Amino acid sequence: MPYAAVRGVNLYYEDRGQGLPLLLIPGALGTGLTDFGPQLEALPQAGVRVIAPDARGYGKSRPPRRQFPLDFYEQDAQDCAALMETLGCPSYAVGGWSDGAIIGLLLTLQQPRRVSKLAIWGGNAYLATEDIAAYETTRSLSSWSPRMVETMGAVYGEQLQDLWSRWCDGMLAIYCSGGELCRQRLPAIQCPTLILHGGKDPLVPTFHAEVLKEGIAHARLHMFPNGKHNIHTAFAPEFHRLLLDFLRS
Repeated sequence: MPYAAVRGVNLYYEDRGQGLPLLLIPGALGTGLTDFGPQLEALPQAGVRVIAPDARGYGKSRPPRRQFPLDFYEQDAQDCAALMETLGCPSYAVGGWSDGAIIGLLLTLQQPRRVSKLAIWGGNAYLATEDIAAYETTRSLSSWSPRMVETMGAVYGEQLQDLWSRWCDGMLAIYCSGGELCRQRLPAIQCPTLILHGGKDPLVPTFHAEVLKEGIAHARLHMFPNGKHNIHTAFAPEFHRLLLDFLRS
């Protein structure tokens, strides 16, 4: 299994296909395999090299025990940059979902000369009151779908509830400190950017997608009117078409 020594930890990553490097960044608690199964199958067949890491403290990148300081998104972005440098990718596209979208935004801000294109979905640039309320409704695993509990439980076992509660605590801490993730810095993103969003996303309201579009120069927004949070799996064929068209343009 592929691991890379990155900033003091060993990060596990999926690396499939050849061609244009595309770094796919999973969401909270997610892994390359749990979050991007359809993409890991379809995109390499279309001539894309897909690299999908498990963030430190998640999935197969354990130990260490996952921590959620105020700057944990920034640290994850630094890990991603170090991973791509270790893999010999001086330039690459980035795709990020949910937490991965936030990390992708920060990575693009940190590495403007290396990130050639940015595609994000289900993400936000700051935390609003509505976000914290939505997170709190999911704090107990009893509110999750059985399929999600089964999928993530297979990765974390009895540690899942504690890990998710600590993630919720981490988000609340960021909100209480002002809620800023990268909204004020969005105008500094200059690479071509594609924003995709589900019109019925219960975790990330549509206004977040509008904020991203308004803040990033020349960003393009595509809505999935009936999409929820996981548009890349629920609408995989259309999602792949849009993403590939963007990467090839």
